[in-house]
Amino acid sequence: MKQIIIVEDDLILSLLLEKQVTRMGYHVAAKVNSGEEAVEKIRKILPDLVLMDIKLIGVMDGVEAIEQIRGFTDVPVLYLTGNSDESTRKRARATNPVAYMVKPVDMTLFKRTIRNILEKSYT
Repeated sequence: MKQIIIVEDDLILSLLLEKQVTRMGYHVAAKVNSGEEAVEKIRKILPDLVLMDIKLIGVMDGVEAIEQIRGFTDVPVLYLTGNSDESTRKRARATNPVAYMVKPVDMTLFKRTIRNILEKSYT
């Protein structure tokens, strides 16, 4: 079963994402709310996909976390963020995500994007 890590500091959105991913038949291996926790969990679990918010609890944002994660894995990353300004997009693009979605996320597009990502062999 494909494993997904959700990195989101909004508890309600985190639960909604977990519910959608589970309904799609995937396993949520971990949910964390900080970049520091994300690096630690992804290093341990090596998931098939990371759903990453950009603004997080703690010192490290989502882009910084992925920059560190890229040092040990090329796991596919789907950014889910409220940050749509060009400087944030540019920073995120530099980490080679497979997708970037702006909140509020269209759930039909979200599910289609996840299926497309996980049907390809990125890992």
